[in-house]
Amino acid sequence: MKAALLVFMVTVQGLNAEPATAKSFNIREYGAVGDGKTLNTEAIQKTIDAATTAGGGTVVFPPGVYVSSSIHLKNRVTLQVEKGATLLGSPRRTGYQKANFHALILAEGQTNIGISGKGTIDGNGKLLATDTERLANEGILPDAEEGQRPLIINFLSCKDVTIRDVTLRDSAMWVQDYHECEDLLIENITVRSNVARNNDGIDITDCKRVVVRGCDIDSEDDGICPKSSSGVGCEDMLIENCRVRSSCNGLKFGTASVGGFKNVTVRNLEIYDTYQSSIALEIVDGGRMENVNISNIKITDSNNPLFIRLGNRNFPGAVGSVSNITISDVTAEIPTRPAGAKSKHLDHFGHYRQGPLTGLIVGLPGHPIRDVKLRNISITYGGIGDSPQPKADAPMAKRKHVLLKDLAKVPQQTKEYPEAFRFGIVPAWGLYIRYAQGIELDNVTVRVKEGDTDYRAALLCDDVKDILLNRFKVLSAGTEPVIVLNDVKGATIRDSPTPPKAVKFIEKMGDTSDIKTP
Repeated sequence: MKAALLVFMVTVQGLNAEPATAKSFNIREYGAVGDGKTLNTEAIQKTIDAATTAGGGTVVFPPGVYVSSSIHLKNRVTLQVEKGATLLGSPRRTGYQKANFHALILAEGQTNIGISGKGTIDGNGKLLATDTERLANEGILPDAEEGQRPLIINFLSCKDVTIRDVTLRDSAMWVQDYHECEDLLIENITVRSNVARNNDGIDITDCKRVVVRGCDIDSEDDGICPKSSSGVGCEDMLIENCRVRSSCNGLKFGTASVGGFKNVTVRNLEIYDTYQSSIALEIVDGGRMENVNISNIKITDSNNPLFIRLGNRNFPGAVGSVSNITISDVTAEIPTRPAGAKSKHLDHFGHYRQGPLTGLIVGLPGHPIRDVKLRNISITYGGIGDSPQPKADAPMAKRKHVLLKDLAKVPQQTKEYPEAFRFGIVPAWGLYIRYAQGIELDNVTVRVKEGDTDYRAALLCDDVKDILLNRFKVLSAGTEPVIVLNDVKGATIRDSPTPPKAVKFIEKMGDTSDIKTP
């Protein structure tokens, strides 16, 4: 897999590079005016068409602010937005066309296309979303939801695509979506979009041979978000060397997961200030997730470190599968948010989802998540207190705690939109694993931040088969057993010391058997 990705990385850069003899086409020479007022849609499109007629080339945006509605990128054409130049989306919704979404920059069925330069593409999302809502209120549009608010970039069924160096800001919806594209390189771009609901940073839908590298994302919705809305699925992906902040999930595979995700490498990410999960791996619409390797991740100030979910939102359709997942070399800080804390960023939930939320690996009855390895991981949580009945002003005080004696009351959420918070306050603060098989925790350390307390178990396994705990280190103990095994068949626990002041190290519940300890 790594060799294939390396070949792909070399190939995609070669395919997308403009030849040295490619002509440049300056949009000003075709009538564009960079005064921030003039609508330049026709002039920009005329420039693109001229480059296409000439066999390809670079369409140059010199310094200035160029207002435009939808433009269509064509074969062998690259938009180069120079430093000091801004392509600014029109605030009028009526000027936008669509591929599978409405967008400022569209391409469908095109080859060897790209966007580059040190300039900015601004979706004008706050005004554009407002105008979309106006048209919906007047009955001109059916609504102002995701299908109606325009993106900045929407490419459909394109090949050999490069997006490099530009800054993308302030979309009215998702910032960019690449749908059923092949040989896609997104490199060294900056995303800043917190002005409207559903401002995903990067969406990659049913694409093959993808590299996302060196990007800096700050988004209201999910930061980097591969999706699958058809049977095509996402395959052969490399995501590396990125910084991500999100008011939802940092790195999220799903929720749309019809075709699933195969052969994925993610490495060297910094994920910070996220209000949902830092890493979310979700299959809830059928599809298969397999061969996913995530490594060297630094997480700070997040509500949840990890959420792996197999659901069945497409009920009564077939249940998908999640298998062969490795996550390694991760450090995570999951603080306690003050009760009622407000977001400092736009957040379509309207507030911080109060953390900390337990790391979750949750399948379905009869459909376990299989073969997940967590290696060299250190997670520090804020505690939620030493009682399931905290004071009224305590963090998460208004949320119901599911107690250990009521383990069956942890909700299934089989058909719900998957987010970690939907499971509530589960009876473990470190990791909660339910309906899983072949789980390995190797050199995993969990602790409650100094000065905080948490009464719950550090690890709870419920209906799990074949789990290995090797060098599982719990540095904080509450008033409940450190490790709880309920209906567990086959567990090996070695080199895993009992923490100081632990009331009990291992509690066996239900039909638990074949537990091997030193």
